[in-house]
Amino acid sequence: MIKGINSGGKYITVTGGSPGSNYINLYAGLQGIGNLRFNATNQNIEVWDGNGWTALQTPYATVELDHEAISLLDWAKEKRAEEWKIKELIKTNPAVKLAYDNLLKAKEQLEIITILSKDEETTS
Repeated sequence: MIKGINSGGKYITVTGGSPGSNYINLYAGLQGIGNLRFNATNQNIEVWDGNGWTALQTPYATVELDHEAISLLDWAKEKRAEEWKIKELIKTNPAVKLAYDNLLKAKEQLEIITILSKDEETTS
């Protein structure tokens, strides 16, 4: 059972529900019985038992991203920012557009060569 979610991390956000009580998932069962929520006020996972929210008092795990996942997400954000910057430059600078078009063509050629070399390895 998960009791805590490190929502102060860079890439995890828990939202929804009423203020201080964020829903993790909803079960479409009878009158919401079995619905779970994260109560940020008391840092508990709670379940709706049909009459009220009951805190789960069992051993628990916490959820957060490991360092590799954070590193990969940081890298992806950096690459996305670089691409956005290049796309903005392409709009006003013909030399950047030409260089970008050549880069795309080279990537396409590299993909074709990679595929052909894999095919050659399997037929040899």
